[in-house]
Amino acid sequence: MQKDKQLSVVPCHVGVIMDGNGRWATARNHKRSYGHKKGAQNIERVVFALLKEGVSYISLYAFSTENMQRPTQEVNALFQILNDGIKKYGEIALKKGVRLCISGDTQVLNEQIRQTINTYEQKTACFNKPVLNICINYGARQELCFAFNNMLKDNLAITWQNIQKSTYNGFLPPVDLVIRTGGEHRLSNFMLFQCAYAELYFTDVLWPDFSKEEVKKALSWFADRKRRFGKL
Repeated sequence: MQKDKQLSVVPCHVGVIMDGNGRWATARNHKRSYGHKKGAQNIERVVFALLKEGVSYISLYAFSTENMQRPTQEVNALFQILNDGIKKYGEIALKKGVRLCISGDTQVLNEQIRQTINTYEQKTACFNKPVLNICINYGARQELCFAFNNMLKDNLAITWQNIQKSTYNGFLPPVDLVIRTGGEHRLSNFMLFQCAYAELYFTDVLWPDFSKEEVKKALSWFADRKRRFGKL
């Protein structure tokens, strides 16, 4: 059996826009909620594949502020999936020594989800890294408003360093690689400040079908990029 090729460069922080659950389900004559359940199940496979390759920080775009505009039935189904998912991955994080954190405006979420979030954020806060950051009711524009309000309250000068540390989870480093599944070519209000110099990898593969092999493809693509950060 051929051994996997060792990557020459591994991104420190990978952001994942998990797109295509609904279309995946519709193509199979299922309800969209079925696709969201399958997508939630796929998180474990992808996260472990990224961690195995040496990625230290992973940010997953689970639910955006704009997703609130979807039909109530779908939103409620998503919230239940999120609550169950946080419990599942919170327990895995505890066993594996992974810090779990949530980015987003959690105040509008129901009490059950908020309690689940608080439980696992507190239980895993003792871990340094790797870190699994789940973005729930998240929007980058809203996060910047959150950061600026924190800076005003703390009387901080407007510098990019102060903006960064005033965000939802200011200890997170900049995003090196964004992976978006599902065929769309946009960031959709995902970590715009943190993605200032991120490499953007778009694939037509729908999220439930995004396999360990697809992870390897994305990381291999990143390893071949020439990152100059404005320099020659």
